[in-house]
Amino acid sequence: MYGIGEVGVKAVKSEQDYMRRSMQLNQTPKFDLTSHEESNSLIRRHESEKSRGSTFLKTQVDDSSLCSTSSICSAPICRQFWRAGNYDDRLNSKPASQNGTGYLRIHPKFLHSNATSHKWVFGAVAELLDNSVDEIQNGATFVIVDKILNPRNGTTALLIQDDGGGMDPEAMRRCLSFGFSDKKSKTAIGQYGNGFKTSSMRLGADVVVFSRCQKNRTLTQSVGLLSYTYLMQTRQDRIVVPMVSNTFEINRCNIHVDYQFNANSGTWNTLHNEQQLKNNLSILLQWSPVATEAELLKQCDDIGPHGTKIIVYNLWHNDDGKMELDFESDPEAYLSILYLQVPEKFSILLRGRVVEYHNIAADLKFPEFIMYRPQNVEGSVLTTIGFLKEAPAVNIHGFNVYHKNRLILPFWHVVTYSDSRGRGVVGVLEANFIEPTHNKQEFEKTPVFQKLETRLKEMTQEYWDYHCGLI
Repeated sequence: MYGIGEVGVKAVKSEQDYMRRSMQLNQTPKFDLTSHEESNSLIRRHESEKSRGSTFLKTQVDDSSLCSTSSICSAPICRQFWRAGNYDDRLNSKPASQNGTGYLRIHPKFLHSNATSHKWVFGAVAELLDNSVDEIQNGATFVIVDKILNPRNGTTALLIQDDGGGMDPEAMRRCLSFGFSDKKSKTAIGQYGNGFKTSSMRLGADVVVFSRCQKNRTLTQSVGLLSYTYLMQTRQDRIVVPMVSNTFEINRCNIHVDYQFNANSGTWNTLHNEQQLKNNLSILLQWSPVATEAELLKQCDDIGPHGTKIIVYNLWHNDDGKMELDFESDPEAYLSILYLQVPEKFSILLRGRVVEYHNIAADLKFPEFIMYRPQNVEGSVLTTIGFLKEAPAVNIHGFNVYHKNRLILPFWHVVTYSDSRGRGVVGVLEANFIEPTHNKQEFEKTPVFQKLETRLKEMTQEYWDYHCGLI
C-alpha cells in the first residue's frame, strides 16, 4: 500500500516532469507468457474458466531504432509523435473508390492533430481504461494493462483487454469513426465518442482492435484497424478503416455456441461479400501485426464470449529514441487513485498484478467535511479536506477533483507552493456540475469552474488557519 504522500509525489511528478525528463527503457526481455499468464490466473478467480493465454508474443528485440527496416507492417518513417504531423499527401494519386460499409473516411492530418490534445501519455492510457470501466455496467470484471511484443517485428506493443460486453460490427464502426458516442448512461465516463482515437493515436501510430459481443442470441467477432503508418506510407488523402466481422448463432436452449462453419473453406461465415472481405483483409494483413486471417481471428481466442482487446503498436519515441510510454516506471500509483470508487468485483491488472485501490480521503488526518453548493446549479458537493499523514514533512498540497468517478485534476494547486499557508492540505471532491475537456486532463474554464477555484482556495486557507497548530 502506498502512503498518500508517495502517491501524491508519483502521480503529480510523473505528469509535471514528463515532458522534460528522459524516459528510460531497458531492452525488452523475452516474453514467455509469465506476465500475461499471471493476469489470466487472477481473472480465473473471477470467472473460474480455463486459462486462455495470449499468443500475441514473440522474442527479444531492441525497438529503440528511429527507423524501420521492414517493408511490411513497418514502423512509421518518423517515430516522434510531435513531428509525425508533417504529413504530405501531394504525391499520392487519387485512390480507388472503396465501396461497402467496411470503410470509414476522414483526412489523415486530422487523425494526428486530434491526438495532440493528450500532452501526457499516461493520460492517454487512462482514456483507454475509461472505456473498460464504463463496461462494468455490462458485466466487466477486469481490465488488463500489459506490454507484449509485435510478432511482425518484435517491437514492444501495449495491450489493454477487458471482459465487458464487447462491440458488435456496428459498434466497432462507430468506435473507429469520429465524434460519435452511444454511451447514454449518465454515469458513463466517456461521452464524446472521441477518446479511443485520440488516446490510441497519442500512444502509437497504429492500433488493432478485437472484440466479441453477444447480442440477440448472436455472437459476433470483429477486428478493426486504425493505422497512421499505412496512411503515411501510402500517402492517402483520406482515412480508410478496414474491418472484418464474423458471426455464429447461440443455441437458445443451452449455453454452448453453434458455429456457422463452412466445411469447404474452414472459416467462419463473414458478414462481408467476397470483394469486401478481400479488400479489407488485404490491408489488415499487410499493416496489422499478424500475417494471416487465421492468426487474425485467433487473437480473439482468449477474449471469451464477450470483451475487447486493444493492441497499440509502433509506439511513439521521444527525441532520444526511447519510447514515450515508459513501461519501466511505475504507473501503479496513478492508476490506484484514477477512480474515486471501484467495485470490489472489478480489478485493474497492471503487468500481471492487481492494482490496489487507494482512497485519498481516508488517508487524511484531522479531516473536515465541507458542503459546497454552486450557484445556479442544482445539487451540492461534499468536499473532504485535511492534512496529509506525512505533513508537514512533505511539500504536497491541492485538491483531487473527480468527475463521474474519474480523476481529472490530481493535487490541483489552488494556492501556490511559495505560500506556506496551505502546505500539506489536501482535498477530495467529485464535481459533476462542471465539464472536463475532451481529453479528461482538465476542466473547461467556465465561470462555474472559476467560482469553484475561488471557493477551494478559501477552504484551504480557512482550514490552515484553524488546524495548522496541530502539525
